[in-house]
Amino acid sequence: MTRLGARRGLPVWARALLALLLLALLAVGGAALYLRSLLGPAGGAAFTLEVKPGDTLGGVARTLQERGVVQNADVLRFVMRRDGTAGSLKEGLYDLNGQMTVQQVAEKLAGPARIPTVSVTIPEGRRVKDLPAIFQKAGFDGAAILKALKDTSLSRYAGQQPDLEGFVFPATYDFRPAETPARIVQTMLRRMETEFTPANVAAAKALGLGVRDWVILASMVQAEAANDAEMPVIAGVFLNRLRDDIALGSDPTVAYGLGKDLPELDRSAGDFTRDTPYSTYTRKGLPAGPINNPGQAALLAVLNPERKLADGRDAVYFLHGLDGKIYVNHDYAAHLRDVARYR
Repeated sequence: MTRLGARRGLPVWARALLALLLLALLAVGGAALYLRSLLGPAGGAAFTLEVKPGDTLGGVARTLQERGVVQNADVLRFVMRRDGTAGSLKEGLYDLNGQMTVQQVAEKLAGPARIPTVSVTIPEGRRVKDLPAIFQKAGFDGAAILKALKDTSLSRYAGQQPDLEGFVFPATYDFRPAETPARIVQTMLRRMETEFTPANVAAAKALGLGVRDWVILASMVQAEAANDAEMPVIAGVFLNRLRDDIALGSDPTVAYGLGKDLPELDRSAGDFTRDTPYSTYTRKGLPAGPINNPGQAALLAVLNPERKLADGRDAVYFLHGLDGKIYVNHDYAAHLRDVARYR
């Protein structure tokens, strides 16, 4: 009886129980493998996620599942809740791809967002009237920008003038697409004000110039100079003429006062004899305000002028010859000879 029982093996119930245990182990193992696969890369292409105000983690997770960045939205939400980062989404851009694990995606979303910006370049010497078109081309509301540029209360240096001419610093700026016109203009104004250091303001004062006068003269230098190297020379001539109470005689001031561009000036039509608050032919001293927005080179040229000729005499006249050179003289007779010779 004992031998026969040993040969029969395990009872049926025991074999059934063993089979159930094996099935359970296989099921647990399969589930673990499945869960592990959900945590791995989904295989999708690169995708830049933009998180906007009001977006939720659930909505973001579903978008990432649809884009193949994660395999399962609920798994991403679970991982971020487990890590305590479910509420850390910030407005901005996140660069993701389907080769990242869910953990890597979660850590990326918990980190800093890349803020979308629009690059806008304001060239040196542009007038306020030129700026709305530049911003319009970049996708902003040009009319709204112009309205903000007419709000002189935004600058404590502008004084009594119709707009913020002269105090918008020429540079390349990166603005957020939804930035307000007032904030855009304030950014450019604040950048200009970084040039008004105590040392620079003191240097201007030593020349008899307040900040606004310094900017006005720099705008004239900006308009007259063919290049940065000429700026200190032109600044020196203007400063000497101001000291000697000689009319500055700057063509760009005439054009600005008449609302024209420089090539539009017509001497035969009497443009140079027409009086405006900006004309430095009909009036002595500086014009009523800046005639463009000068850059750093022009601003610094005024503070570091070249006021003397090689022979030590004061520089009082200059002209640009047709050969592209600048000719500077002390006396009017020599200036007229150069006009006849080079123009």
